Amino acid sequence: MAVLGPSQLVCWGISYYLIGILGEPMAQDLGWSRTVVYGGFSWALLVMGVVSAAVGRAIDRHGGRPVMLVGSLTTALGCLVLATAHHWGVFFLAWTVLGIAMRLTLYDAAFATLTRILGQEARRPISQITLLGGLASTVFWPLGMLFADWWGWRGTAVAYAGIALLVTVPLHWLIPRAPRNASPAEAISAEPTRPAPHRFVGLLFAIMVALIGFLASAMSAHMVSLLIGLGLATSVAVGLAALRGVGQTSARLAEVLFGARLHPAVLGILAAVCLPLGMVAGGLSAWWTGFGAIFALIYGAGNGLATIVRGALPLFLFGASGYGARVGRLVAPSFVVAAAAPAVLAQAMETGGPMAGILVALAAALGVLAAMLGLAWLARRPATR
Repeated sequence: MAVLGPSQLVCWGISYYLIGILGEPMAQDLGWSRTVVYGGFSWALLVMGVVSAAVGRAIDRHGGRPVMLVGSLTTALGCLVLATAHHWGVFFLAWTVLGIAMRLTLYDAAFATLTRILGQEARRPISQITLLGGLASTVFWPLGMLFADWWGWRGTAVAYAGIALLVTVPLHWLIPRAPRNASPAEAISAEPTRPAPHRFVGLLFAIMVALIGFLASAMSAHMVSLLIGLGLATSVAVGLAALRGVGQTSARLAEVLFGARLHPAVLGILAAVCLPLGMVAGGLSAWWTGFGAIFALIYGAGNGLATIVRGALPLFLFGASGYGARVGRLVAPSFVVAAAAPAVLAQAMETGGPMAGILVALAAALGVLAAMLGLAWLARRPATR
C-alpha cells in the first residue's frame, strides 16, 4: 500500500521514537528523574496492551481507514497535551493518549488494515510497508534534534502534532475503504481450506511475539550502554549500534525482493536463528570490536524479519477472517512485556554487569527460537481437542 508505507515512517517517528530524542530535554526542563520521564513511555506501552484487542475488533468491523484516521487525530492530541505538561498527572495523561494513538496507527493496525482489504494477498504489502517504517528513527531522530534546537522539546511536540494533522491525516484518508463485512458463511467460503490450528498455536505465537517485544524494547534502551559496558568507546558504541537499522532494513528489503515464495514459518525460523546468534556476537565484542558490528547487524536483521513474521504468520496459521481481533488479543501481552524490558535488563546489568544483560537477552532470544520451532511443528499437525 503506497499510503501505509509513508504513514508508518511518520507515525513511528512522531510517537514511538519521540522519547528517544526528547527524553533528556524533558528531564532537564521539568527537573524530574529519568525514571519518571521514561516511565511515561513504559506506561504508553501498557496502554497499548490494554486497548489492543478492542482496536483489532474495530478494524475487523469498520476497516482500517476510520480507525487509523482517529489514530492520527489522537496522536496530534497526545503531542499537544505533552507540550503543556508541567505536572506529572498531565504528563502521564499525554502518554495515555499517545499509547492509544500508537495502537491505532502502528504496525499491528496497519497489518490488520491490509488483511481486511486484501485477505490472503496481504503478505507482500505487509513486508513492503515495513521498509519505510524501519527508517523512522533514522529520519526523525535527526529531525527531532533539529526541532529541539530551534524550539525546545515543547515546540517539537507541537510540531509533531502539526505533522500528524498535515501528513498522516491525508495519508490515512487515502486508505481504500474496506469491503463490507462478509457473513460468516461467506467468510468461511472465501478462506482457502486449511487444517484447524492446534490448540497451543495461539499460545506459542503470543509467547514468541512477547519475547520479540522484550528484545526490541530492551535493545532500543540499552544496546549502546551494553557495548560501552563491554569496553567500547562511546563514539564507537553509538556508531556500531546504528548498524542495527542497516541490518533491519537490509533484511526486509531482501525479503521483499527474494522472499515471495518463502513459507512464513521458514521466514520465522530464519528470523529466530538470527536473534541468539546476534547476542552471542554481542558477548564476544569485548574481545574484538568487529563482533559488535556483527551483533548490531545480525540482531537488526532478525528483528526486521520478525516484524514481518508478526504480521504474515497469523495469516498462515489462522487465515484472514477475524484477523484484527485475534491478533490484537494475541499481541496484547507483548506490550506489557516490552514495557518492563528496559527495567529488567537495567537491573541485570546493575547486578551482574553487561555480560549478565547479554545473558538475559540471549535467554529471551532462545525462547523466541524455541517458540518458533514449536509453531512450525504444530502447524503441520492436525488439531487436538
